[in-house]
Amino acid sequence: MKDRWIALYVENQVGVLAKVSGLFSGKSYNLKSLTVGTTEHEDTSRMTICATCDDITFEQIKKQLNRMVEVIKVMDLTNVPIHMKEILYAKVKKCDEKDLADAFRIAQVFDVKVIDIGEDSVLMECMLKEHRVNEMIDLLKKRFRHIEVVRGGAVAIESISTSSR
Repeated sequence: MKDRWIALYVENQVGVLAKVSGLFSGKSYNLKSLTVGTTEHEDTSRMTICATCDDITFEQIKKQLNRMVEVIKVMDLTNVPIHMKEILYAKVKKCDEKDLADAFRIAQVFDVKVIDIGEDSVLMECMLKEHRVNEMIDLLKKRFRHIEVVRGGAVAIESISTSSR
């Protein structure tokens, strides 16, 4: 079992997301991440999907997605050089002055933006690789008692060169 990445080009129509996610739930495949956005063409959306599964299950997923009428193209990104980032908002709440200073230091170390601050809270916005997002969340959980995390899922694009992830 390992993380598998798929990019789908699909028709930008009502119900397509439900059909794709329904395929995963109907077959008891677990989605780790699913991100959708329109492309340069208004009638086409691109989905970036991560599923944790074995080789046989992953091949079944790809075949079933290819059979869907609304799916234009299925791309296996698992072993392809790609550029991938995940968006994250992290709110650190109920802070004293030392906590606020620590939150700003963490933001600086992870090279993330502080986009809002209150008397006793700070809101960070970041776009990092998944492992860096996980590291930051782990550190925030260890350091602060009151945090709120919103993850947006990863987006990926194939690399032009040979550099990856």
